[in-house]
Amino acid sequence: MIILVLNCGSSSIKYQVIEMKNDGHQLLAKGQIERISLTDGVFVHKPVGKDKYEVVRNIPDHSAGITLILDAIVHPAHGVINSLAELGAVGHRVAHGGEYFQESVVIDQSVNQKIESCFDLAPLHNPAHMKGILSIEHILPNTPQVAVFDTSFHQAMPAKSYLYALPYKYYEQYKVRRYGFHGTSHKYVAQKAARMTGVDFNNSKIITCHIGNGGSVTAILNGKSYDTSMGFTPVDGLVMGTRCGNVDPGALLFIAEKEGMSYGRVKDMINKESGVLGITGVSSDMRDVEKAAAEGNERARLALDIYNTRIKKFVGEYAALMDGVDVLVFTGGVGENEGSMREFVCKGLEFMGIELDYDLNRGLRGKDTIISKPSSKVKVVLACTDEELVIASDTFRLVKKRSE
Repeated sequence: MIILVLNCGSSSIKYQVIEMKNDGHQLLAKGQIERISLTDGVFVHKPVGKDKYEVVRNIPDHSAGITLILDAIVHPAHGVINSLAELGAVGHRVAHGGEYFQESVVIDQSVNQKIESCFDLAPLHNPAHMKGILSIEHILPNTPQVAVFDTSFHQAMPAKSYLYALPYKYYEQYKVRRYGFHGTSHKYVAQKAARMTGVDFNNSKIITCHIGNGGSVTAILNGKSYDTSMGFTPVDGLVMGTRCGNVDPGALLFIAEKEGMSYGRVKDMINKESGVLGITGVSSDMRDVEKAAAEGNERARLALDIYNTRIKKFVGEYAALMDGVDVLVFTGGVGENEGSMREFVCKGLEFMGIELDYDLNRGLRGKDTIISKPSSKVKVVLACTDEELVIASDTFRLVKKRSE
């Protein structure tokens, strides 16, 4: 079955075309569209085994963007299928499923309504995802669609992990609670790491660190999310590229009062102006920060220390929460490529049974590898994530099941 995977952002679309089989998969094409509804939209299409195709033009909305993608994948020169009839299904990444969805689902009108009801919980993401879903409904009305939610894996968390110590009525009325994100990635790499180490995923204690421009750490107990660092929104938890992570809400109230800041202004500050960018004043990109630190920039060095320390604190916290840990996993753009971060987190945790192979870890980038010593009681794993493959796999499974 050939599946189109879509990840629609507010002004962007990322996609992959994947052929799924019972015994494996094959990537056919991938690409992205940026600057939707802005001047000079950019469309980049990368078919496997063919030259890259790139065009700059006005792309007024998501429907026009998806039309560009569909035209490209059937184009005689840079296409990868002969006709759209070969598309068996479309899988969508959806950021927020609220408390409605504990797993991926085939999309129908009821699912659409529930996704819409979560607009307030993910105002930047869910409306964009819905545009993608409705565009496919309009262009390919007979093609089944599947929604795969960032939040669904974390719906297994116990109430003691997801409830805040706020007046309970706000949970009852507005569903204010910890939801967690990156669930698709956390589940995927935990299962991969369990296979790599010979650990039983459903009878294990695994800590997964998805570290990128956005980042989160998850405690996975016996195959289920037990706690996670992101909260009601993705701004909670770790220090990220531009997000502040954990912060005393009293400090935000103090700053807002001193600066006369509106709600919208505070929201922009904690989401877009904080984190590594806020500390350094240099960049939100860890590569730039590493370079600045190497050149003697003290604030860049401080940002790296804060960034890495926060990850290490969550690892310790979750090991305590689960009464130990069997496997520690690093993934994501930074997690897979920054050996210095992995070393910082693991160093000094020998008392927990973690013995990192420093020589093996140093310089290792983007390759599934057990990076702990053979004697290490806790296995440390670099596991590359592939959220698009998870979406394609869930889509394949659900659409196939429906047709049987």
